[in-house]
Amino acid sequence: MTNRDTQYYLLLNAGHFLDHYIMLIFATVAALALSGGWQMSYAELLPLGTAGFAAFAICALPAGWMADRWGRDRMMVVFFAGIGAASVLTGLARTPWQLGAGLFLIGVFASIYHPVGLAIVTTRWNKTGMRLAVNGVWGNLGVGLAALVTGLLIDLGNWRAAFVLPGVLSMALAWPYYRVTSDIRVQGIAPKGGTQQAQSQPGTGFWRVMFCVFLTAALGSAVFQSTTVALPEIFEERVSDLATHIAGQLGDTGTRSASVLGALAFSVFAAASLAQLVTGQMLDRIGARPTLVLVSFSQVVFFLLMPGLSGWAAYGVALCFMLGVFGLIPINDFLIGTTTSRENRAKAMGLRYLVIFLTMSGVLPMIAWVHVAWGFDGLFRVLAVFAFAIFLGGLILLPKTRTRMAGEVR
Repeated sequence: MTNRDTQYYLLLNAGHFLDHYIMLIFATVAALALSGGWQMSYAELLPLGTAGFAAFAICALPAGWMADRWGRDRMMVVFFAGIGAASVLTGLARTPWQLGAGLFLIGVFASIYHPVGLAIVTTRWNKTGMRLAVNGVWGNLGVGLAALVTGLLIDLGNWRAAFVLPGVLSMALAWPYYRVTSDIRVQGIAPKGGTQQAQSQPGTGFWRVMFCVFLTAALGSAVFQSTTVALPEIFEERVSDLATHIAGQLGDTGTRSASVLGALAFSVFAAASLAQLVTGQMLDRIGARPTLVLVSFSQVVFFLLMPGLSGWAAYGVALCFMLGVFGLIPINDFLIGTTTSRENRAKAMGLRYLVIFLTMSGVLPMIAWVHVAWGFDGLFRVLAVFAFAIFLGGLILLPKTRTRMAGEVR
């Protein structure tokens, strides 16, 4: 039987899963169900989700600010109940305007998780690098399963069920989260390793680290969005002959080649998402600076190797640079945990995710422009420049000595 502390962590992980899962339901529903049922094209439906994604970015900072003043666990209860209720309401929408309003509410409540849930993870436990990595894998599962499960629910029921059932599950988790966190507070269970505050005070070193955090957040999110969005099309261009060959070995050179191509892209995403576990171990063992330097430098190398490749070589190099892309994700949260005080950590997380999500909103036009001008080879070189800037930022701005997390046992 799990103890309260383990239940606490599992519920936080479940929250990360639901956060990404519910945010991505609409993309599959719009593609598979609504365009026919509502007599609207896919291009006409997509703008209905714009307000939700904007709220997801913009509301992260006020969510962190409220959590630092009102209480992080209270805000997480609001998250579970709010995003669940918003998802149910979206599933009951009868008009496009009602659907857009529901998606907006989903974005508002979804914005709570990253600044608040990750602030709890970095405050409560030691060995925080691995905790953040495992938590990140749960978020990746939400991204990966959203399309699969939503499509299944549409086939078994209808598109409304795809919103309502996850919404009910999220609302159901609000009560156990409240009970678990209330019991922990009543029993006076302190964060493991004590309640010592982060040692860093706002000064030259503090602002150098924070500059590195936001530099990495902006450029790293641009690299992440570019590679995750473009990889299927990159594989269509570079790996299609390989997919056709594999399909031929399976006895079908027609429709199966598309399925094989999708499976190859999925295998890269699935394997790369596990890189966060390796990064988490490195953060706990050697600290943020060497981890950031090694991960970003690996991106530079493999982005520069990618131009001109095709077939298995393109697949292998793509897998390598995606390992670096996903491996970078926990590092910034770890840096915020080592640098900011516990009282201000949720606000710092909120500001970081505001930068990330706003940067992501501008990436799609950049991909289109670079691809038209220079093709994907040009995109790889641009991404290599971004990764090299992250490498220099870590090398120059971060302290050489390992900074300990607040409350970490020596």
